[in-house]
Amino acid sequence: MTLLGFSGNRFLAEEAARRAVMARGLSWRDLPRLSGEDVTPDALAPLLMPSLFGEAGVVVDLEGAKITKDLLEVIGRGAAHATVVVIDPSGPKTRVKLYEERGQHVASPAPERPGDVTGWVVTRAKEHKLKLERDAASYLAEVFGADLAGIEGELLKLALIDTKLDRESVRRVVGRESPGDSFAMLGAATSGRPQEAIAQLSRLLAQGEDPFKIMGAVVWQYSLVARCVALVQQEPGTNENAAASRLGVKPYPAKKALEVARRLNEARIRAHLSRIAQTDLAMKSGADPALALERLVVSLSV
Repeated sequence: MTLLGFSGNRFLAEEAARRAVMARGLSWRDLPRLSGEDVTPDALAPLLMPSLFGEAGVVVDLEGAKITKDLLEVIGRGAAHATVVVIDPSGPKTRVKLYEERGQHVASPAPERPGDVTGWVVTRAKEHKLKLERDAASYLAEVFGADLAGIEGELLKLALIDTKLDRESVRRVVGRESPGDSFAMLGAATSGRPQEAIAQLSRLLAQGEDPFKIMGAVVWQYSLVARCVALVQQEPGTNENAAASRLGVKPYPAKKALEVARRLNEARIRAHLSRIAQTDLAMKSGADPALALERLVVSLSV
């Protein structure tokens, strides 16, 4: 008899809860479940009463529920003679303390960086016995982000088809275009791939991104690239973690900025910064924003 609290990413929290329940010899499917407006002290109390037919248990989903002091007291008391499984994605410290004192707390933070999501997809695909290529896993991470439940749905769908699971075949099944990525746009431009860079820009605009916000992102990212160019000149072996620490940013943008910086030198970065400044001025002076950005992308490819 215990209290089990699961917080963090919604999908991961439910998966951890399901496994914990099954490990205790209970049926996840057969456990009574309360969620939303049904989560009240009066509705919960009867489900926690001892039973002649085995251990009492209930799943309490706190997402969207009205959480009161009385409700938490019932949850805490009920754990003395039942298995109370609490799905609590937000998991504030006060409730985490309750789970830890009365039973067990399991945190399931969502993967944040694209590479981490891709790694999760690869692992999950193996659990489903899918021969999913890593590039296809990256595609799913790109189009779904941290929506792990959405990715899980697509993996279940892919398990039903008999085809090679590379990026293109998975894209045809999923039917979503990869979102635009301003760092990928800059990376393609500085690698001399203007068509790919323009494609990234087009996706960003098609997603409804404000051209001026895109320009703001370019200015911020290129200022980071410029600092990385200087850093690489001083310390050629600098990695993303060292760069992140030195520049005061997170490792992911540091990594992307380093990738661009290693293709540039001081002369090129100065020329690019000048073009960015000219484009920024043109946009603020009435030039067509989308066209100005497209011309900038092409000029950065030279």
